[in-house]
Amino acid sequence: MTPNVNLCQLIERFGNDEKCRKALETLRWPDGPKCLRCNGDATPVANRDTFDCDSCHYQFTVTTATIFHDTHLDLWKWFLCTYLLCESRKGMSANQLKRTLGVSYKTAWYLCHRIRKAMAEADHKLSGTVEIDEMYIGGHTKNADKWKKHQPVVGIRERGGHLHFISAANLNQDKINEIIARNVDKSVDVIMTDESKLYNFNATRFQGKHKTVNHKAEEYVRYEGGLCVSTNTIESAFSLFKRGVVGAWHKVSVKHLPAYLQEMTWRFNNRKNQFLFRDTLLRLLASDNLEYKELTKAA
Repeated sequence: MTPNVNLCQLIERFGNDEKCRKALETLRWPDGPKCLRCNGDATPVANRDTFDCDSCHYQFTVTTATIFHDTHLDLWKWFLCTYLLCESRKGMSANQLKRTLGVSYKTAWYLCHRIRKAMAEADHKLSGTVEIDEMYIGGHTKNADKWKKHQPVVGIRERGGHLHFISAANLNQDKINEIIARNVDKSVDVIMTDESKLYNFNATRFQGKHKTVNHKAEEYVRYEGGLCVSTNTIESAFSLFKRGVVGAWHKVSVKHLPAYLQEMTWRFNNRKNQFLFRDTLLRLLASDNLEYKELTKAA
């Protein structure tokens, strides 16, 4: 699959289910179809979208045991929705996709969440120069009762590298240290934060690697030799997510917040990836299905 597919090319190449199936077959089995049971060679069944194993005669399709299995939605709409979520820098709402795809709101909402599930990335520890900050989803308020409903999110960004967003209830110093130990490699050169009391690494393996900027004194950048001490890059990532909440999603529940964070970080971490659409399709092929009842059950 060639890089840098635009919307017109997407429609030309994947404008019907037959073309989409052929693309999925190429992605799933680059060396030809393999049986899902015994991994033997398989042969297409005439006039059907089915393969028959040459050895055990198990019959299957390219969507068997994938997130596409038993879907009632056309595959080309899956492709279009996946493309739009990959290319919309600040995200796209289910309402917008409902109008774009000509489906119900329920279908669009469920479709988005299944794609977001496939976008989840494996744990990857950050190193080099790392910036850490926190934000609270729910806006600014001085009302104590409303503040309790805000959801903290910790952002960790490696300069020139990956971004992690972690939804973290009951955020305190111990929780911060546990999150950092899980997401930051012990070989990190320096960790930069503001002067919040949440960040105290004196009793951790990161002692001596911590530098701060004093925002209360209107200090946002400080130079120490050739080192630029700031949290500007993680704050810019937070700003991008907040624009997605305000401009696209409008409201994000605590229950589904991790899914929106997954979508944003997947797109951000692949911002220079010319094969983002292809790689997201590969994630969909490898992802288990997410049942609607599981998605909507009480938290």
